[in-house]
Amino acid sequence: MQSQKKYKRIVVKIGSSLFYSKEAKLDVNLISGFAREIAVLIKEGKEIVVISSGAIALGMSILKIVNRPKNLSLLQAAAAIGQHELMDAYRKFFKEVSLSCGQLLLTWDDFSSRARYLNAKNTINTLLKLNSVPVVNENDTVSTDEIKFGDNDRLSALVATMVGADILIMLSDIDGLMDKDKQVIRVVDKITPEIKASASSTSKNTSVGGMITKIEAAAICIHSGIPCVIANGRKKGIIKLSIDDPLNSGTVFLAKGDLLDAKKRWMAFGTKAKGNIIVDDGAKKALINKKSLLAVGVVSCDGGFACGDIVGICDSKGCVFARGKVVLSAKELEKAKGARFAKEIVHRDNIVLL
Repeated sequence: MQSQKKYKRIVVKIGSSLFYSKEAKLDVNLISGFAREIAVLIKEGKEIVVISSGAIALGMSILKIVNRPKNLSLLQAAAAIGQHELMDAYRKFFKEVSLSCGQLLLTWDDFSSRARYLNAKNTINTLLKLNSVPVVNENDTVSTDEIKFGDNDRLSALVATMVGADILIMLSDIDGLMDKDKQVIRVVDKITPEIKASASSTSKNTSVGGMITKIEAAAICIHSGIPCVIANGRKKGIIKLSIDDPLNSGTVFLAKGDLLDAKKRWMAFGTKAKGNIIVDDGAKKALINKKSLLAVGVVSCDGGFACGDIVGICDSKGCVFARGKVVLSAKELEKAKGARFAKEIVHRDNIVLL
């Protein structure tokens, strides 16, 4: 595993279960403790990006709503109220340790657009250069089903890949991934069906996600060469422990060695596919052998994608095995599929195997 000395750029995801106490109040001691710990790490030369849940939970607390709203407008209203409360707490506690913080609210659109993706990346990089702490959250005040991440676990992994983090630390109110005997699994070197079976979704009234979404987030990271730790945020000094001794802080997912470059990481994980292209077995074999996708190998397509969109590429069984940047719209591809076409539908330089 990578030496702790190389863990300079660290993304820390703080789950809403850590903010929302049993008394339905903001746990100011916990946030204050995180701020102090982060301040020490920054003085040591570390760069810290915080992915913070908690806005909806805090808004629910203020509005005295017990169960997470299903009504979208009420959910967005709770987020609008809670986000102000959340950032006010961060501003206060970071100021006490002589640090400033900057807020970034993101949706899938900010990742799907390459230009917006790079702008968000540049903003975070600039904040880090200024020794300020970027605090990132999903923009729940405007998010709809089409542009929602669904949980901040995925968002934390996407931000980690965006900024080229050295490690992702996901903090919750659990000690890590448990085996069938309720013992913490310390090291995961491959996400197997058995590992997935160990996970369960959350049953909390204020949260979404759970261990399932954390494993999915870990998968994004490890395929991008970033180790990932799941640990209990209520343990004192847990961020530093996760950096110094990740094997004993919770559950650590080891990074793979075959890394994707930045552009292909974005295509694979950083954007929502606008549709799918179904190909025949011959085309699948060619793509696996790093060839371009030709119209003759296309069986069908679905979704209203346009030229330049990222699409999923599926085999005859409907399994998505690759993603790519398409040069035709869905309507144009319907006319060209199965025929000899003058240019590649997806060029090999714009294909990533999943």
